[in-house]
Order: sequence, then structure tokens, then C-alpha cells
Amino acid sequence: MALKIELRPKERFIVGSTVITNGDHRTHIFIEGSEPILREKDIYTAETANTPAKRIYLAVQLMYLNQDIERHRKVYFDLINDFIQAAPSTIGLIDAVNNEILTGSLYAALRRAKELVEYERELIAHAQSGHRSISADDAIDREPARAGGHAASQGGSQASGRQG
Repeated sequence: MALKIELRPKERFIVGSTVITNGDHRTHIFIEGSEPILREKDIYTAETANTPAKRIYLAVQLMYLNQDIERHRKVYFDLINDFIQAAPSTIGLIDAVNNEILTGSLYAALRRAKELVEYERELIAHAQSGHRSISADDAIDREPARAGGHAASQGGSQASGRQG
């Protein structure tokens, strides 16, 4: 079954290591095969990965697109170790990313890393609001609810990517 992607004008996406840019009109593309695919909205670059969680996401993204965990392992573990030290409440989310990586489910690991980026955004917003603390239960409560693996969160719809 082919993956159907609808692209806005000038929208980009990646297939494997190739960046493809749509022309001036909305387009429907059908892709068959098992190459890793990411839409522009799910892509971070060295410039846009400007927070610790986004850098973790970028490391997982590179693992996924290159289909090579070993190549990015050291950087990834350095990033998560620093992040856990700075924000211990993220351990449940990081464990979820790690579990997906360990099972070779790199697209699902990306979805989990996106949850980490969102949680980091909430932590920063909370810190900027002047509150003294945030409950560690907020991060812990997220992980079990999603750990069962909703099809959409693991690329089941395949709208933004595909596991190979």
C-alpha cells in the first residue's frame, strides 16, 4: 500500500537523505517503499534544534533518517544524560524514547521525542511564569498513558513518516 502525502505549495519533505520540495501548487504524492520519510513540520535542523529536548529530537531524527543508531549513539546519550540531570522529571519520557530506539522503532522514537520537546516547552513556560515548582507527576503521568502505543503516535497513519 502506498503512502499518500498531500503537500502545500513549496512544502518540503525528506525521503531517506533526499530533500524534495513541492512546486507552486498543492500536490498529492504516492510513495511506495520502505525509505524513512519526514514532512517539513517534523524536521529539525542544527539551527532550529535550539533547546536541549530539540537537540535530542534531532539526534533521534538522524538515527531514523540514516537508519543508523550507532553513528549517533554517543551524542544522543550525552544529550539525554545532561537533560536528565537538569530536569529529572523527564526520566519517564526519556525512557519511552530509549525503549523505542532499543526495539528499532525509530519513527516511534521520534514521536516520543516530540512529546519530550512539548514537555520541555511546558517546563520553560512554567519557570517563566514565576511558579516555584512543577509536579514530577506531570511527566510521569504522560508516559504510561502513551506507553501502550497508539497507532497514530507510532506512525500508524504514516502521514508524516514511515518505519522501514
